[in-house]
Amino acid sequence: MGAALCLGAMVWLLGGRHYGMRRARSLLAGGGVVATGPPSWQQVLGGLRWLRGRVGAEWWALMAGLLLALLGTSVIPVAAGAAGVPVLRRVRRARRARRTREQRAGAVIALCGALAGEVRAGRQPGEALMRVARDSGGLGDGQAAVVAAARFGGDVPGALTAAARQPGGEGLLGLAACWRVAVDQGAGLVAGLDRLDAALRAERDQRADLRAQLSGSRATAVLLAALPAFGLLLGAAMGADPLHVLLHTGAGLGCLVGGAAFEAAGLWWAVRIVRGAEAL
Repeated sequence: MGAALCLGAMVWLLGGRHYGMRRARSLLAGGGVVATGPPSWQQVLGGLRWLRGRVGAEWWALMAGLLLALLGTSVIPVAAGAAGVPVLRRVRRARRARRTREQRAGAVIALCGALAGEVRAGRQPGEALMRVARDSGGLGDGQAAVVAAARFGGDVPGALTAAARQPGGEGLLGLAACWRVAVDQGAGLVAGLDRLDAALRAERDQRADLRAQLSGSRATAVLLAALPAFGLLLGAAMGADPLHVLLHTGAGLGCLVGGAAFEAAGLWWAVRIVRGAEAL
């Protein structure tokens, strides 16, 4: 009962805040008569979306722990939720870093293709590189150094190699090699860029295919990890009061500790298998 009252108060405050903000905007804009009354479900959902945008996803573990602590009258769920915050933060940051790496790798592929098109159209390599570098995010923090080297006749391969140290920019190493061969040995830059572009695209497609094949394994791991929560809901629906058994009895605490240990070990093993397959 207390948990429901706390949750209702939170939702009401969030919805009320957005409701008050909309009233103020309407009054300042001269919108005329403003309706009064409790917030609607749309306002409540807007408040929850606002909270989701302001609060990191990892803090929902602590909120869930607080809710379970109120339902089970125990501090153990709060401690578990607090322990899960840094773990979920690390997962979120790793996912964001992987997304950034994939976006930069795609930008490098687009850079190579655009550069090949500019050189094929008759532009000088340095001028073509300056032109495509301004419109591409593949160079990242090294864009200024690469553009300066191309404009003033500097060490373009060296600048490209330095830019390739950023996550997702490994394809720039191939571009640096093509540039060095074309300048030192007079080889055709367009042919090298075309082969590099094809190789990078094939590698990207291979990674995407592997990720699609591993999606089933990831979904199975997530489903297995969520089974204990379904078990708790099923026990509560049957009137067994599983939270009281787990949090207030010796046998329940033992089952809770053992189950949490096996759950963590299983998730770690599944993640290790998936990452090992992706690294092949």
